[in-house]
Parts: sequence; C-alpha cells; structure tokens
Amino acid sequence: MNQIPGGLRTDQQPPMAIPLRHFVLALVFLVVGVGGGTVMAVGTLPGLAEIAHVHVLLLGWIGLTIMGAMTQFVPVWSGVTIHSRRLAVAQLWLVVVGLAAFVPLLLVGDLAWLPLAALPLLAGVWLFVYNVGRTLARARPLEFTERHFAFALACFAALAPLGYLLAVDFTTPVLDGTPFARGDVLLVHTTLALYGAVLATIVGALVQLGQMFAQYELDKVDDRLLEAEQLLFPAGILAFATGRGLGIEPLAGIGGVAVLVGLAAATVVIVRILGGATADRSPMTDRYWVVAVSLLTWIVLTLPAWWVDPLGYGGLFGHPDATNLLVFGVFGFVVVGSLYHIVPFIIWIEQYSDRLGFEQVPMIDDLYDDRLERADFALTVVGFAGMSAAPLLDLPAVVPAVSGIVATVGFCLFVANVLLTIHRHGPRGLPGVFVSDDDGDDESPASEVGEVADGP
Repeated sequence: MNQIPGGLRTDQQPPMAIPLRHFVLALVFLVVGVGGGTVMAVGTLPGLAEIAHVHVLLLGWIGLTIMGAMTQFVPVWSGVTIHSRRLAVAQLWLVVVGLAAFVPLLLVGDLAWLPLAALPLLAGVWLFVYNVGRTLARARPLEFTERHFAFALACFAALAPLGYLLAVDFTTPVLDGTPFARGDVLLVHTTLALYGAVLATIVGALVQLGQMFAQYELDKVDDRLLEAEQLLFPAGILAFATGRGLGIEPLAGIGGVAVLVGLAAATVVIVRILGGATADRSPMTDRYWVVAVSLLTWIVLTLPAWWVDPLGYGGLFGHPDATNLLVFGVFGFVVVGSLYHIVPFIIWIEQYSDRLGFEQVPMIDDLYDDRLERADFALTVVGFAGMSAAPLLDLPAVVPAVSGIVATVGFCLFVANVLLTIHRHGPRGLPGVFVSDDDGDDESPASEVGEVADGP
C-alpha cells in the first residue's frame, strides 16, 4: 500500500520510538518463542517449559505487539492524543522485566519467586489498560474498532490479576477455602486472554485494516454481519468465561457457541473484504487470507469440541489438535502482516512525509526488502501448514519437527526484515529506538488542548 489512508490523524500519534520499542522487544520474544518451540519439537526443555513457552509467545510477542499497536493507532484512528507517554514507556519495561524473570523461574522450577516476578507483569498490563482506556474515553462515541479495543482492554484488566493469583497459588494455596479450584481460575484466565483480549483486538483491527489495504467499502450485508458479531461475540465471551469459572456447563456451552458464531460472521466479512479488493496484493492481504482460512477452519473444528465439553482443559485453545491454527495461523499471521505496514508507516510519517512534493522519497512499501518478505511468507506458510496438519492427520513426528524448523527460519527472516527497515530508515537506526529525547514528555500543545477540552 503506497498511499496514506484518508481520515487518519497522524499528527496525534505518540513519538515514533514508543511503539517501535514495543515491536522490537516483541520480536525478540518471537525469536525466543519459535526457537524454544523448535527445541521442544525435537527434544525437551526443563521445568514448566510449556507454560513458559505460552507466555513468551502470547504475552511477550503477541501481547507486547498489541500494546504497542494500540498505543500507536488508538490516537491515530480516534484523533486524540495518548493519555500519557510516560505510562506508555513504563508499561513496556514493566512487562519486559517481569517476563525476563518469570520465564526463567518457570524453566528452573524455582516457583517460590514467581509472585515477585509476576508483580511487574500485573502492573505493566494495568498501566496499559489505564493509559489506552483514558485515551479511548475521549474518543466517544466509539465506532466498531474502538468498541472492540475497549472490550479487549476490559479483558486485559481482568485476566492480569487472575494470572497473578495463579502464580501465587503455585506455592501458596490461596484458593483453598474458596469456591474456586485452580483449574477454574485457569479456564477463566485463558478464556479472557485468548478470546477476549487477543481475538477481540484482532477482529477490531482486521476489519479496519482490511478495508484500508484492500480499498474496499462495506455494504449492507457486511454491516448486518458485523452487527451480529457485536451482539454475539462479547456476550459469548462473558457467558463462556462465567460458565467455565463456575462450572456451569450449559452456560459455558452456549457462550462458546455464541463466540464461534460471532467470529464466523466477522470472518465472512473479512473474506468479503479480501475477495472484493480493488488494490493490488500486498504482504498484508496475503497474510490476512491465511488468517481468514485458519480462523474458519479453527471455528469448524472447535464448535463440536466446545459443545460436547466446554469445561474441559483440552479445549483451552479450541479443538485439542488445532492450537497451531489459532496461535500461528490467526494470531501470528495477523501480527506479521500488520507489522509489514505499521512499522514502515510509522517510519515514513516521521522521516519522509514532510518531504513529499519537495524531493523524491520512497513509498511505504519501498522501506522493507520485498525479496525477504516473499521468502518469509513462503517458509512460514509451508512450516505452518505442516505444523497444523500433523496432529489433525496423525502424521509422523518428523513432520511437525521439520515444519517447525522451516517456520522458525521464516519468522526469523521476517524479524530480520523489520529490523533492517528500522536500521536503514529510522532517524537514528535501530539503536535510536531505545534512545529518544521526547518519549517521556507528556507536555505538548495537543495534549494540553485535549485535557482542557475533555477534563482531567
């Protein structure tokens, strides 16, 4: 995509270094996560490696990317300044420091220190919710994407203390004497994290970004489908999480079905957007097709699994054999596809937008290496296909192992491409992402006007 989409308030965005810092550190966790996953596919890691791996990928990679993206694009889409730059910086380092302690403790099995390591995680997530929530509050009335972001923020706010409670309960049985078992809390925590926080963000962003990249206008059919999704999806999440937490199987089953039906309606809209594209192919739309196919497949597989046993731990990630479809096919390809625009977009606005019309400048898609982009897409698709098919078709163990290695190489090419883009076109290169003169300064004319107009 070579044009700047109309209607975006790029003058409202925070300093470039703040979201880029989130993305760069998230990419570090991606490399650690896919590397660790490859090791686990061919061998073993010590301690509670599976829990550590899940947190590296979902909180370290996906979570930090969401935090950076919301911090960047809520002001851009909503036309309001970020509530606090200082809090946006603090949220990142609290989560990074917390994860840097939390994951090794899980691997070495030193669980007594987990509550201490989990404290900055809790504080960082809550700071993010408060900061972006205060920003969204000034954007009312909320439109489709903003409503999904608001719901996702509420889920982030609820899942964080539940995660801390689980960390404490490893060594101190704080749930004893309460009506809730550890498994009940785990089910609610996971439900809110995967489907409330992450999927709500993805649906809200995909509908917006898909229209931009495909240059597609929604019609009445799309509007009706999105209305159904907005009724079914959030209500379904609340019913699903409540039913799982209280052990009420009918409530959880109905909630789970509502979630899936709502997601199916949104996915049909995404397919219609991509199928009706008037723009040329792009790294974003290519990967969004993978997302749409993966999400539809995951929904079809998960529907009977959740209907039969909505309270089972085997259904944490949907169908027991469809985890890779959700984590990599949906979450992963959304993040990769979106960052192929978001990172160059941020840099282009900062570096080249004011030169347009005065000198020859590169377009947004010119900032990354298209050969690396095509190579990483081919490798990640092939690797993802093998990883997803292996458990569903009961393929030999060598298939997921080799597929994991192929996908890891593909993701590493993606990371290299993004980092090279920042290094070549950022004002101070890659080190400049971590050295900024104004990312902690909340005093700006725009923010002062916003505070006067909107109140404290």
